[in-house]
Amino acid sequence: MQQKKIPMRMCKGCGEMKPKKELIRVVKSPEGEISLDPTGKKSGRGVYVCRSLECLKKARKAKRFEKDFSCQIAPEIYEVMEDEISKLEK
Repeated sequence: MQQKKIPMRMCKGCGEMKPKKELIRVVKSPEGEISLDPTGKKSGRGVYVCRSLECLKKARKAKRFEKDFSCQIAPEIYEVMEDEISKLEK
């Protein structure tokens, strides 16, 4: 019997490939809203980042989300994401 394939995704912060379940999805909705998607079910374009503030900050510094979503992201949005990730880290 064949083992079920584990979906892998790349973290935008550290660049490592990890199982999708270990990462958190950042989604740009069809309306252009950017938010964290802990369930992974929201509709829109998604990119992944480790559940660590360090990786989120690396991705922010390198403007990786802006490049993937081809839009500017307000600092307030990053602050909300940082708050949410710091709650998940605990």
